[in-house]
Amino acid sequence: MAGQDEGHAEGPAGGFPEGVPCWADATLPDLRAGKAFYGELFGWTFDEEAAAEGRYTQAFADGQPVAGLSPQLPGQEVPPAWVLYYASPDVGATANRIREHGGQLLAEPMDVGDLGAMLLGWDPGGVLFGVWQPGRHPGFGRVDANGAFVWSEVVTRDPAAADAFFPGVFPFRARRMESEPGEDMDYLVWNVGDRMVGGRYVPPADAPASAAPRIEVYYAVPDCDAAVRTAERLGGTVHSGPTDSPFGRMAALSDPQGASLSVIDVSTTRGEPPRMEP
Repeated sequence: MAGQDEGHAEGPAGGFPEGVPCWADATLPDLRAGKAFYGELFGWTFDEEAAAEGRYTQAFADGQPVAGLSPQLPGQEVPPAWVLYYASPDVGATANRIREHGGQLLAEPMDVGDLGAMLLGWDPGGVLFGVWQPGRHPGFGRVDANGAFVWSEVVTRDPAAADAFFPGVFPFRARRMESEPGEDMDYLVWNVGDRMVGGRYVPPADAPASAAPRIEVYYAVPDCDAAVRTAERLGGTVHSGPTDSPFGRMAALSDPQGASLSVIDVSTTRGEPPRMEP
């Protein structure tokens, strides 16, 4: 988890290579409530005019765009959720590969004014994800910093489908994280070139059904325990943690509307990172 040792996604100055996570947003029925929750949790500021009109709202950390809050559309099938977007130079070509590898499209490729173009899709195991072709809006303006995106992992109970689908659609090279003796863990790390860009995780057999399928997004916080207390005070639910790891102290939670994500303090680590297969 977390790819600090091998580089990280660049901001707009360098662009985002194909397959690198470049944006994330939460689809919520109540944008005002979402803005209140995440504004206090992460210290985000927002595009006030858009939020006042109930439209798509960007969130900013230190003046840089780090996420979006999207209104639920009438009749929309997707429940409140965080969606991760992978960069693409051509969403039409990516859509074709999604279909060729057994995925489905929730939203066909569409232009978003001069900001860029997007699509929403599912992998064969039901994992929802987005694809973004940048225009005037390149994606994250800040990553790997407090209040910003730092990691993501596909959580699935159908690893065979995910392992064939995602590297077929995007230029991912998979490496397996080695388990400790007696540990039952199925975790892959995906690279684009020499850059770790995400993980694929199979939850334990005794995990609740709600553990899959999804892409879990991680946002950095300066203090995981304080973030958990804030989330609970604001009506959020903590599903696991805070837990120490070699990558940081982390917790999985959901906002009061049910959209789930994880928070991580990457400055507080414990133990040695697991070995990776070549």
